[in-house]
Amino acid sequence: MNAIFHFAYNVTDLDEARFFYGDILECAEGRSTDTWVDFNFFGHQISLHLGKPYATENSGHVGEHMVPMPHMGIVLPLNDWLSLSHRLSAANVTFEIPPQVRFEGEPGEQRIMFFRDPSGNPIEAKGFADFNSVFAS
Repeated sequence: MNAIFHFAYNVTDLDEARFFYGDILECAEGRSTDTWVDFNFFGHQISLHLGKPYATENSGHVGEHMVPMPHMGIVLPLNDWLSLSHRLSAANVTFEIPPQVRFEGEPGEQRIMFFRDPSGNPIEAKGFADFNSVFAS
């Protein structure tokens, strides 16, 4: 089954969100109204609605890191992940967890980074050289 994931969440400012998701992350904008905007988030649909963002805390223990929970994320081919990490760095985005390798030399080796959108919503980006290892244990 081939499916597109949809996730709707709150942001505090649609213009800031448009700049971040559209210009920095390079996600194409879709439908919108005065109170929400859709984006093609790497092939998936996100709907950003004006409102209070969900509360998060660094309570998820993964490897040697405490990660923001809840969070959303994307799994990318390694070259796309590298390109995204360069765009985020060039835009002076602050990283919760800077770009790095996790589980090096183990099944499921991956690149990771955590950052937040302008409303504080945490986003994880993972990069894999081999998508067959995404679920490796």
